[in-house]
Amino acid sequence: MGINKKIAWIHLSSKIRQLLVAVLSVTFGISMYIFMNGFMSGVNKAQTDIAFTSMAHLKIYNDLNSDPKPIEVSDTDDNSIHIVHNSKNIRYTEGIKNSEPILESVQNYPEITAVTEQLNENVFIRNGVTRINVLLSGIDVANEDRVFGLSKYMTDGDLFELEKRPDGIILGSKLAASLGVTMGDNINIMTADGIAKNFKTIGMFETGAVGVDKTKAIISIQTARQIFSKNPNYATEILINISDFNKADELAEKMAPTTAFKVESWKEGNDQLDSANQLRNILAMAVSLTILIVAGFGIYNIMNMTVNEKIKEIAILKAMGFNGGDIVEIFLTQSIIIGCLGGLSGVILGNIISRIISKIPFSIASLTTLPIEFNRMDYLMAFLFGVIITLIAGYLPARKASKIDPVNIIRG
Repeated sequence: MGINKKIAWIHLSSKIRQLLVAVLSVTFGISMYIFMNGFMSGVNKAQTDIAFTSMAHLKIYNDLNSDPKPIEVSDTDDNSIHIVHNSKNIRYTEGIKNSEPILESVQNYPEITAVTEQLNENVFIRNGVTRINVLLSGIDVANEDRVFGLSKYMTDGDLFELEKRPDGIILGSKLAASLGVTMGDNINIMTADGIAKNFKTIGMFETGAVGVDKTKAIISIQTARQIFSKNPNYATEILINISDFNKADELAEKMAPTTAFKVESWKEGNDQLDSANQLRNILAMAVSLTILIVAGFGIYNIMNMTVNEKIKEIAILKAMGFNGGDIVEIFLTQSIIIGCLGGLSGVILGNIISRIISKIPFSIASLTTLPIEFNRMDYLMAFLFGVIITLIAGYLPARKASKIDPVNIIRG
């Protein structure tokens, strides 16, 4: 150990209480940084998971032509008769008549992790005198569960019973409450074409997304095709999940030229979800950095007091031949020790706090406790930020100490 480091350690060890206060200020800042980032990341992930219980990363569907041809009149003489047709959007076919080729083609993209097809129509559900307009969704049960993980959100019954029960229906929990329906009750569905069919309630689900839980009912896609008189490969939309949902826009652009149908990224109609996640991340970062900066001011005050207390010793050291660089090294060494001790203890405390908070009961959708993410990068960044801010806080008093004129101090 060099002489400068020995002097730095003597300064610290001679004021244990002061050292403890400085280390605790860094510890508190880093632990709060870790907790805030872990909590905000957990909240973002939980909200994203809830949103994606009914929304896929990509959707392929039959869209109206959004670019109708304008009315054009050719240049002729005044005696000509012009016949002008009103340009309108006309949908000659609804949905996707043959989904099988699309389902096969998407298998060529390695980014895709799961694919399913749905048949969605608005219907009336009646239970006694209660009648509610809902979205009836015919699903491919196994693939639906791969895309949305719907089986995790079942509060009653078994999702896979739909494959065995053509008369079975699964309701959102809030929809069932509005209808006054319990497990095993019979309900009546009526389509826009006047077709009525009775179903038995074999399950209920709760995703946490109120708009879904209150308005959605699920049957098998084979049963839906029979009710709405559609062919065996008919679907209103094909839903796709990919390995990284943030890259959905890029894949949508890549897939668009390969199909005549609309390929839509989840971001196209849900910018508010992405914006909310980014705002929460910015807020968490701002609060965490503020805490670290406040801790830095505390360390600055402590180091500044140390310089004032050791002013005569510094003068003697300079009179003995120590230069300004040596003085800076002495006080920066103290800052590094405080930063490393506070950083290590802050990482440990932050992990302990996060794990305690993650055990607090919190029931919504599939969540049973408060959401906390344990990201190794957060711990590394917290430690680095703590050390850097400590160094900055220690450098300013060290620079001040290095400029002391020993003659004036010794005389004074």
